[in-house]
Amino acid sequence: MSIKNIRKEVMQTLEKNIDSFVDKFLIPAEKIWQPTDFLPNSQKDTFISEVEEIRELSKELHDDFWVVLVGDTITEEALPTYESWLLDLDGVNQDPDNGWARWVRTWTSEENRHGDVLNKYLYLSGRVNMREVEISTQHLIADGFDIGTSTDPYKNFVYTTFQELATYVSHNNVAKIARKKGHKALAKMSKIIAGDEMRHHQAYAHFVKEIFKIDPSEMMLAFQHMMKYKIVMPALHLRESFGAKGSLFDDFSAVAQRVGVYTGFDYVDILQKLNTMWEIDKIINLTPEAEKARDYLMKLPDRMYRITERIVIPDTKFEFKWMLPA
Repeated sequence: MSIKNIRKEVMQTLEKNIDSFVDKFLIPAEKIWQPTDFLPNSQKDTFISEVEEIRELSKELHDDFWVVLVGDTITEEALPTYESWLLDLDGVNQDPDNGWARWVRTWTSEENRHGDVLNKYLYLSGRVNMREVEISTQHLIADGFDIGTSTDPYKNFVYTTFQELATYVSHNNVAKIARKKGHKALAKMSKIIAGDEMRHHQAYAHFVKEIFKIDPSEMMLAFQHMMKYKIVMPALHLRESFGAKGSLFDDFSAVAQRVGVYTGFDYVDILQKLNTMWEIDKIINLTPEAEKARDYLMKLPDRMYRITERIVIPDTKFEFKWMLPA
């Protein structure tokens, strides 16, 4: 049997528990928070004064902070790309009876709220050029991106496990910065978004752990493949109007690191957490090739940490079209 067919069988095995996965890791629309819970109510007489308060508080946050928040918002809003890629995995299809498709759509519906609330908040802040933000969002969706996983669910679940934890870190750090500046509403909003991301991270981490039980060697090789070639962040393809694809990433990454929202050390820490969570040092019945992959993964965090220590973050003032002129 081909590797592709084996993966389909494993996905079909896990699919038998999809209802329990949905119930455990996702929340019904009627019970979960919605964007309007965090935004000024346009039906109230206090609407204008609440908007004015947001605009005043927003003046206290540095341009670098807003650049990072814009990047986070745009990547959250590129959901059509993420959903279409997950619906193309081996073992997933658009059949109404396919449990994995139900998972993907329900997960997408939860994620969709993040971009909605952040976009509206950026608009109300008065700190950014929303037209340029919208152009970048349209580019990111239209361009798409290749995360190096093809239709392999094992590699894709490693990616989503890592990416969801990375977005948790980013939104959680935004919340800390906003709270220090007295921006309580933005801090609360970012904190609860981070909570969603952590819950989704735990779901995909659970899927990988279950695959390790059924097909340990191939899962180990998939994990090693993803970490060897590094996790490609959606922000890699951020661009502005008439900009070249990916031209913003280096500048955006530098800003995110010097603000302390997402750093190279966070990347290494996530990798270490995955090694520990999946207990890869204890997995048995591995092929010789998978044993080598395990050795590589066990040594990788220390190696990457040493490399990260040598990275110098520039203090250059970058020009982003997203930001309004001073």
